[in-house]
Amino acid sequence: MKKKLLFIITLLLLCAVVFSYFQNNWLSISRFTITSHEITGDGLKIIQLSDLHSKEFGENQHRLVTKVQALSPDIIAFTGNIIDKDKYDEKTVLSLLKQLKEIAPTYYVTGNHEYWSGKYDQLEKIIKPTGVTILNNQREKLQLNGTTFLLAGIDDPAISNEASAVTVETELAKTLEGVNDQDFVVLLSHRPELFSIYAEHNIDLVLSGHAHGGQVRLPFVGGLVAPDQGFLPKYTAGKYEQDDTAMIVNRGLGNSIIPQRVFNTPEIVEITIKGKKIDRRMRTAAFFFLWR
Repeated sequence: MKKKLLFIITLLLLCAVVFSYFQNNWLSISRFTITSHEITGDGLKIIQLSDLHSKEFGENQHRLVTKVQALSPDIIAFTGNIIDKDKYDEKTVLSLLKQLKEIAPTYYVTGNHEYWSGKYDQLEKIIKPTGVTILNNQREKLQLNGTTFLLAGIDDPAISNEASAVTVETELAKTLEGVNDQDFVVLLSHRPELFSIYAEHNIDLVLSGHAHGGQVRLPFVGGLVAPDQGFLPKYTAGKYEQDDTAMIVNRGLGNSIIPQRVFNTPEIVEITIKGKKIDRRMRTAAFFFLWR
């Protein structure tokens, strides 16, 4: 009887170890499509990564890089917390960013851990030579596949002593000054809990992270806890919409204070952006209207 009980306990422990490893290391891919009348040409594909927290996926990030490369992105966006304040590791950052830049133009914005580490200035100095673009409250006009759009990025509010909402409002006003309604705007910003502020600025698409998918995800409940949102957070993973703004929240790649994920594997997000097709009946009506 004792041997049988010991066997069952050992088997359960083994299953728990395998489950834990799978939950923290299996790279999943989530796909989203965004359509807009403001998009012309063939559209584009963005791969979004977030919240690495100095984690490694194989030697020299081989598993992660191979997955991203297979998706053939037009651009790659990294939405903060590439390092962890308690596990600062430049090697994992350089190894990943150098390889991502070889796949597609890569853009990066800060998260809270970059500033909490106290080493952001040092980190910035090693990132710039990789050719990765750091969007410090900046925007760029990009043309890819016949598609023109604005890519903007703001610093994480941890850089400031002011409240997060106040800091983000200030940064957005500066970054988006002069943008008109005809521009399709993609914003990289680490914090999803400020979604209402992004929507007020008429941004078309926001890419965010920070919430770690709610750490533990349960059916019909979603994530259980997230930074700056507390228990049963509203924005943890997937696509959210408010007015004409869509936000995609990446579940992230690594862990920080809570070391374990449950039903919440590390995530690579693939976003396809394309133009809206005009309904055939609308085209016919428009033709007769113009013909008259």
